[in-house]
Amino acid sequence: MTTSAAVAARIEQQPREAAPFVKWVGGKGRLLSQLRPLLPSGVEHMRHVEPFVGGGALFFSRRPGRALLTDINPTLVAAYSAIRDDVEGVIVALRGLAGRHSKESYYQVRERYNQGRRVSTSKRAAMFIYLNKTCFNGLHRVNRKGEFNVPVGSYKNPRILNEDGLHAASRALKDAQLKCAPFDALLEDAKPGDFIYFDPPYEPVSQTASFTSYARDGFSQEDQTRLRDVYKALDRRGCKLMLSNSDVPFIRNLYSTFNIDTVAAPRAINCDAKKRGKVSEVIVRNYQ
Repeated sequence: MTTSAAVAARIEQQPREAAPFVKWVGGKGRLLSQLRPLLPSGVEHMRHVEPFVGGGALFFSRRPGRALLTDINPTLVAAYSAIRDDVEGVIVALRGLAGRHSKESYYQVRERYNQGRRVSTSKRAAMFIYLNKTCFNGLHRVNRKGEFNVPVGSYKNPRILNEDGLHAASRALKDAQLKCAPFDALLEDAKPGDFIYFDPPYEPVSQTASFTSYARDGFSQEDQTRLRDVYKALDRRGCKLMLSNSDVPFIRNLYSTFNIDTVAAPRAINCDAKKRGKVSEVIVRNYQ
């Protein structure tokens, strides 16, 4: 084997870095370089907690030894559990869906998914990932009945199955605790010294800018205020806290007693391409 071939072989054999296995509104993949410098000193020794895990970009980039990941979306949490516990089953089911992908197949899968027929956890996770990878803009949205209602995306060749990526995600999740729970459940689960990253549905920057319907009931200003109250309670408990949200007066006023930094975030979801670009977001911390 030539030297260059040997190097290539070693690179190929190295474990792939973990990354989100689903696209998610507000995903932090493009903000990681701005978030990492804001992490607390000694974070590598803390339990990593995310009550709005979504795509989990920060978790996967850090790969902490101890983690509690929660979300109110039961299908998302079930998908995380399936990736952790039966990644091969997910891959087999997803391979079949990928091989049959078409516009017609998408709507057939979406109908079966919404009917909630009894299938294995791994097969349902594969359906969830398939719809996420092939729907319009990767937008997870449900109607008042809790049905996924996003139309098919206009992708020429979507990458539906990424086996290496799923295996890497499974390894990262190996020791993570997963829960389907609302954010205020942290008042029972959080411990002094935990590092908790809040990435809730953002407060809209305008009346037409809300993408909060990721769960059946959306996320209101009353919910934002309840979240602030939980944040304050966990601050008193001795947790290290970091929170992302829109840079709007309402959010700044809620967290005015804490440290607030701003970051420039790309806006990826907008029906008008001309309105896609960078927007200001706030990062709220209870530490320097």
